[in-house]
Amino acid sequence: MTTPAAIPFHGSPKPTLGVEWELALVDKSSRDLSNAADRLFELVDARAGDQRDKIHRELLRNTVELVTGICTTVGEAMDDLGGSLDVVRGLCDEIGIDLYGAGTHPFAEWSAQQLTEGHRYAELIERTQWWGRQMLIWGVHVHVGIDSRDKVLPILSSLLKFYPHLLALSASSPMWAGRSTGYASNRAMMFQQLPTAGLPFQFESWSEFEGFAQDQKTTGIIDHLNEIRWDIRPSPHLGTIEVRVCDGVSNRRELAAIVALTHCLIVDLDRRLSAGQTLPQMAPWLVQENKWRAARYGLDAIIIQDAECSERLVTEDLAELLVRLEPVAASLGCLEELGTVADIIAGGASYQRQRRVLSETGDMRKVVDSVVAELG
Repeated sequence: MTTPAAIPFHGSPKPTLGVEWELALVDKSSRDLSNAADRLFELVDARAGDQRDKIHRELLRNTVELVTGICTTVGEAMDDLGGSLDVVRGLCDEIGIDLYGAGTHPFAEWSAQQLTEGHRYAELIERTQWWGRQMLIWGVHVHVGIDSRDKVLPILSSLLKFYPHLLALSASSPMWAGRSTGYASNRAMMFQQLPTAGLPFQFESWSEFEGFAQDQKTTGIIDHLNEIRWDIRPSPHLGTIEVRVCDGVSNRRELAAIVALTHCLIVDLDRRLSAGQTLPQMAPWLVQENKWRAARYGLDAIIIQDAECSERLVTEDLAELLVRLEPVAASLGCLEELGTVADIIAGGASYQRQRRVLSETGDMRKVVDSVVAELG
């Protein structure tokens, strides 16, 4: 048997932060998606200055992604994103488009969307066909630095216990192709249809992960590690765990809350592991059920909590979790941002706000208006 190729993990000495925020481009008048990325990036290339490297293209021409540099606090990450956002919004205004932050668009049709030029995007669509073309979805990715390779997989597996909390808070994709889906996060259900996407495997050791990656490459499933599209995955070249659970987010205040919760959860698990504790894990079939419940019911989900299958409303568990994480948040400088999680619960998550607008107006264009307006 061939020894798998080693995958070096370039550990981060501190629990640094990086955030990737995907935003859709919508037409100011029709409110449909706009394949305007080429025009936008002509302006970005000419006028974005120092922010240029933090404004990225994505799979489809209806999307722009804002990324931070390596940050130490949530506040720093939000300021970093804010600088890029200000630049992009000004340029968008010039070409008649708005930025839209949610997991899906209420009524856009996949067949009208254009692919960004690039070999890897064309290969993805060639392989995945209909499901790949359906990917009218947007999310938020959060990287947190880990200092040691041997911590990565135990933290990743334990973090799955909090998957439904993150998804329920961020759920913002209740409508699809002109219909209400009945799901708080239709995006979560859509994205897992791609090969290598969905929930991660729960490996016991780094060598198992290396063996998995070797099998994926040998059989042609992937060419590069970044083609493993798990909802939570190691990013060895960055020295981080990357959390890709969350739907797109409509405003910086809620984004800060979700990033703070993610940062605190990972750092708490890291510190517990360093203190010699064995981190709690859940069976994969229970993790899978919790993902579905959060996607279906959002903040009304009753989640499974442990191997004994005890259950609890996700918002009740979040309330207790926020109190427990306060000392961690204080040490990371994000106590205020973590506290904003409670405001999301009290005021309703994005999927609930979108449903409310649809119920009151019967017009999905008004739903788009409301999401655009929340960007502030």
